[in-house]
Amino acid sequence: MPPQPFIDIDSLDMNRLVADQDEIYSLLPHRHEFMRLDRICLLDTDLGVMAGYVDLRDDDFWVRGHIPGRPIFPGVMMIETAAQLVSYYTMKNQEGEGFLGFGGVDGVKFRGSVHPGQRVVMLGRMVEIRKRRCIGETQAFVDGKIVYEGTITGMWI
Repeated sequence: MPPQPFIDIDSLDMNRLVADQDEIYSLLPHRHEFMRLDRICLLDTDLGVMAGYVDLRDDDFWVRGHIPGRPIFPGVMMIETAAQLVSYYTMKNQEGEGFLGFGGVDGVKFRGSVHPGQRVVMLGRMVEIRKRRCIGETQAFVDGKIVYEGTITGMWI
């Protein structure tokens, strides 16, 4: 049985702008093909939840080589997108030195394939934020259906 979403997806306003790509990557060091998030549309520090999305395009760098003729968004890129959401939340709300990098990933399950032309809505819920690390649970949805879940651990680098 898939888990329930952290946030009621139907209640999300995808047009609400908490942070656009310029704002997101003014905090995160990723550039070019690794700028995975298009927008943050929810950031609730009282509840420790966040939501953002990425619109997958026909010209994304992975399309040509990740299953030619039937391109599938690579799972590792889904995890990277989730990690960037958790990193943005933490870097926006906690001072640290450097940037927040991968410390680990646990409990990953892929529950559906994702293709160019689709919007991936990424949800996060912070479990722990400490001086040296953070842990966030993440989920991704396409057309209201869960396609990914996993727990991201970040650490200051």
